[in-house]
Amino acid sequence: MMPDPLYLIYMRISYSAFDTYQNCSLKYKFQNVDMIKEPKSKEAIFGTLIHSVMKFIHTPSLLQPKLEEALDFFSKNWNADIFENELEERSAFTQGVEMIQRYYKNNNPADFNIVDLESRFQIEVEDGDKKTQHIISGIIDRIDKTDEGYEIIDYKTTKKMPSQEKVDNDLQLSIYLNAFLSRYPKEIEHLDKIKVSLYYLKHGVKLTSTRTLEQLKNAKELFLDVIAAIEAEKFEPNVTPLCDWCGYQKICPMWMHKFKEQRKIDTEEVNAAISEYINLKYAINSTKVRIAELQEKISQYMKQEGVGRVFSDEGIIAETVRKTFKYDEKRLREILEPLDKWDSILKVDGIALKNIMGVLSPTVRKEIEKTKVIDKETKTLTVKKK
Repeated sequence: MMPDPLYLIYMRISYSAFDTYQNCSLKYKFQNVDMIKEPKSKEAIFGTLIHSVMKFIHTPSLLQPKLEEALDFFSKNWNADIFENELEERSAFTQGVEMIQRYYKNNNPADFNIVDLESRFQIEVEDGDKKTQHIISGIIDRIDKTDEGYEIIDYKTTKKMPSQEKVDNDLQLSIYLNAFLSRYPKEIEHLDKIKVSLYYLKHGVKLTSTRTLEQLKNAKELFLDVIAAIEAEKFEPNVTPLCDWCGYQKICPMWMHKFKEQRKIDTEEVNAAISEYINLKYAINSTKVRIAELQEKISQYMKQEGVGRVFSDEGIIAETVRKTFKYDEKRLREILEPLDKWDSILKVDGIALKNIMGVLSPTVRKEIEKTKVIDKETKTLTVKKK
């Protein structure tokens, strides 16, 4: 699809970068704005190799590779150096072999009609209000032609498998389907015949779903929301289980204090304050006065160092911000009065508004959310004891 000449191409972003922003916008900044290179984790290298094996298995040929050939390909491309010790390396290798064996047990590669493998795409998403056009790119692992229509498949090597509900609303699959339809636009007439699937190789399970036109539209709108957040330079850290595999912990305000010795900062007094704070918090006879003093000292240190969490042998202290919102009454009235919904509120409060939100259109609900302004903001320290 050629860009509309009336629109300005403003931002190009890969799906992986888009996904990174949704998981942790600060990591996106480190990767794509600050251009700080992150070393590939052993999990990422393992996943890349498994994807290469799947491509090897399904690359069209007169004779599809047998299980022994796929295992030989896996073994020849194995990199033992990325693992910390022999036990970890042996465990990972065994896991890879089991994935491939399980795949052959459940599938005959010769049975599939492959349309494309590792298919690269670029799709344009237009922002009509700003007359701009953004481009999102990525790679689809596999596209099959089925008896009913088509199937878009993405391989996963993760240990955790999601619920069917999450697959039914998976944004990645919606983006991939939009990319497929940009290549084969007439297939939109047979949308119900196009399947989108996540294949969890560790479990040997393929979770399949379909999409509606509304879901595809919502995916593009969410993409524009993320673009707007990036343009507004909203880069906040987000602590999740994925942090365990992040290569930016040493410079992240939520983790950098853990590496204070490497940064050669004299923090003896603060470390003492952190340790004493945690012990007092969990001691029965702790005094509120001393806790307040320590909290002030630690808060000042966190502000000085620009960190969101601090670490000691006793545990972790994190600063949390609690925001309460109120609605701009004038703007809210301008939205609801033409819809004859203003009188049902009587006064602007969250409960009354919630009662009518369900009958409003998504567009109106989005406009209402924009009227929210911060009413009050308070900061507290939360403790996690080891």
